[in-house]
Amino acid sequence: MAVDMLFQSYIFVFLFLPVSLTGFYFIGNRWGGMAAKLWLIVMSLWFYGSFRIEYVFLLLLSIAFNYGMAGKLRKRKRNSGAAAGMESGNGNNAECCKEAELGKRTAKRILAAGIAGNLALLFFFKYMNFFIGNWNAMGGRELSLLHIALPVGISFFTFHQISYLVDCFRGEVDGGHLVDYMLSVVYFPKLVEGPLVMPSEFLPRLAGVGGKKPDGERMMRASCLFILGMLKKVILADTFGGAVDYGYANLDIMHGWDGLLLIIFYTLQLYFDFSGYCDMARGVSGMFGIELPLNFNSPYKARNIVDFWKRWHITLNQFFTKYLYIPLGGNRKGKARTYCNLLLVFLVSGIWHGAGWNFILWGLLHGGLYVLTRMWQGRRENQALRGMAKAFGVFLTFCFVACAWVYFRAESVAQGNQLFRLIFANDFVRVNRNLAGYFNLDEFWYILKVLRLDRWEFGHYILMAVFTAFSLLLVFLGKNAAEIGEKIKPRVWTAVLFALLLLWCVLTFSNVSTFLYVNF
Repeated sequence: MAVDMLFQSYIFVFLFLPVSLTGFYFIGNRWGGMAAKLWLIVMSLWFYGSFRIEYVFLLLLSIAFNYGMAGKLRKRKRNSGAAAGMESGNGNNAECCKEAELGKRTAKRILAAGIAGNLALLFFFKYMNFFIGNWNAMGGRELSLLHIALPVGISFFTFHQISYLVDCFRGEVDGGHLVDYMLSVVYFPKLVEGPLVMPSEFLPRLAGVGGKKPDGERMMRASCLFILGMLKKVILADTFGGAVDYGYANLDIMHGWDGLLLIIFYTLQLYFDFSGYCDMARGVSGMFGIELPLNFNSPYKARNIVDFWKRWHITLNQFFTKYLYIPLGGNRKGKARTYCNLLLVFLVSGIWHGAGWNFILWGLLHGGLYVLTRMWQGRRENQALRGMAKAFGVFLTFCFVACAWVYFRAESVAQGNQLFRLIFANDFVRVNRNLAGYFNLDEFWYILKVLRLDRWEFGHYILMAVFTAFSLLLVFLGKNAAEIGEKIKPRVWTAVLFALLLLWCVLTFSNVSTFLYVNF
């Protein structure tokens, strides 16, 4: 039976990662960079296969299809380029001009077929049941749902390969060696949850990989970043996650304060979970000497929704900008077209995140406010926003984002509406004791018992209040893990501190835990 090899698991920390690093540097020093890359590919396939072995064959099939399509694209582009060169050398040679134009049209058809193939794969596994369910709900023919599991990370590796085909068509990448391309897709630190690194950016970073000895200071910084990300995930995100799961499963017995707290808890959980994973991914990748881009830059410090999307899931935003927004015309065809393009991008973003009307609503909520903000900025030339108190702008943006996350987390639009009804029902009684209980971690609850605070009437809520207040201060006022990691110096006390933090995280591995974005 396969065992999910999450970053926050014993098998990853104590077996997979040490074996991967040791083999990578040993093989690279002995047989060169190409052998080290092959080693990384093998280890990445082991990592991916730990979730479900069938996924590996689907991933390899996808890679073979896209590399083959890219080869055809490059061939057609070369032929059309050669024809164009002959035309230039021989004056207006009608035959060469015709051949060059035919080559361009053929390349476009190949690109369209490649993109369609990738989207068809994504649609079948991720959206087919959503389509069937809505078809049945509209009174059409009763179709049975497909009993298929969603391949882990399919959205990420599908978009990665679409960008590869487009970049090949545009001539931004020359295709690369098969080993480099395959590694760019299966590279385990980013495979299942990103960041979504574009091939034109990632392939050049593979040059020279595996041919160098490990750098001590770089390894130290990367390890510290990995531990900081794990701390965010297993201590903060999973603690909030337990309360969120309980609350959403028991909305019928929740009240006003419970609803408000659930909104705040999930807002913090999602950020610590996803940004924590990306920090770990960047840390692990840094150990191999491969840099991954920053994906989160303190997004809850954003002063408006436009600023928020420059800070949240940065690589996905860059993907949609380059491969959807700009090809649609961007802001080059008038304001009305610009706003329609923006709404479409957010609609696609909502659909990409999940197969459900709640995700579509979430995307449209963000898209609507984004357009309104752009309109406001354009009319007032941003003077109003500059004059607005920063704290007020941050607060309003946070409130909107937190409320929109309700539909991101809810199983349906109806469940999201149910949560908001709890708040507007004006039924504000004491917070559900079971909800608060998820914050009473053993290592802290023992301290409360020693101080006999657990006997106080509100003692059960102390750790919930402390956890929430600390997390809010952290996201609004604290530095993010990337900023901390850049300033870490090799010191004895640093090594001791991070060793203790790692030990604390490892001791929590026995708890049930997963990454939220594994499902996307």
